[in-house]
Amino acid sequence: MTSNHLDHTATPGPGDTSRTGRASSHGKTILIGEHAVVYGAPALVLPVLDARVVATVTPTGAAGHHLESTVHTGPLDLAPAAVMPTVTAVTATLRHFGSTDRQFHVRVDSEVPTARGMGSSAAVAAAVTAAVADALGETLDVETHHELIQECERVAHGRPSGLDARGVVADAPVWFEGGRIEPVELGARFAFVVADTGVPGHTREAVSAVRARHEANPDAVDAVIGRIGALARRARGTLVDGDAQALGATMDAAHGLLATLDVSSDDLDRLVDAAHAADALGAKLTGGGRGGCVLALAADALHADRIAAALRGAGAAATWTTTIGDRA
Repeated sequence: MTSNHLDHTATPGPGDTSRTGRASSHGKTILIGEHAVVYGAPALVLPVLDARVVATVTPTGAAGHHLESTVHTGPLDLAPAAVMPTVTAVTATLRHFGSTDRQFHVRVDSEVPTARGMGSSAAVAAAVTAAVADALGETLDVETHHELIQECERVAHGRPSGLDARGVVADAPVWFEGGRIEPVELGARFAFVVADTGVPGHTREAVSAVRARHEANPDAVDAVIGRIGALARRARGTLVDGDAQALGATMDAAHGLLATLDVSSDDLDRLVDAAHAADALGAKLTGGGRGGCVLALAADALHADRIAAALRGAGAAATWTTTIGDRA
């Protein structure tokens, strides 16, 4: 089981109706395995600890819940469709604890951009569900928390795999296969840079395009899917061995395979090239593609700063770094 990275404040226990609840989560990115995971191949998921979501839940005497966020500020029952997953996070958690009579002001501060393949909706759901529980003086166990996040994700995406729900609360890489997860051992410290193209990803469009290719030529697409799955297994081995050079090579190979599935874009390829020009050990699109983000592997934290600067110079709208592993 992955360790849970959500932060909570410690305040009085159940029954305290004046208690303010707080919790945080973070973004996630896919190291290797996007698109192939839809066809049963494994995927490696990385936490992006520098992109945080903080939820603050305060009891209110007003009638109805109130939401404060960049997407909607106002009564929760008047919230637009875009924030219905957040509405679900509040109502589902209250229902779970049998506290549907309680009313709250819910504030969400998110650094995770939407439509970038970083798990924005899952990260918000993770923070809000945990913060509502905290305001009630309760703590969610890992599996209950996961199921509540998944309930929100079904509102957002229909049939979520669970990959995002696991990634946004993990503080280390996770191996995702067949709906099950395993923590990944690390043989060294790895530094990554995530760069936003500034263009929303088009995941549904990309997934539909790959499905159409698969229907037209299943043998060819299955071969690519199999190679991406093999790269994911190889990448897991490089993490365990602490071999950054080999990991970078698997990332480059994965980007090439995703490009053959026509899920890359000029914006993504430009940032991949800029990362390589800054001597990144590897770089690839991450997420659904056709927009969204690029993931680059650095030699160390200082190199990550240099890559991030180069990516911003090449047009990245924002960058984040994430460093995993405890060994120097």
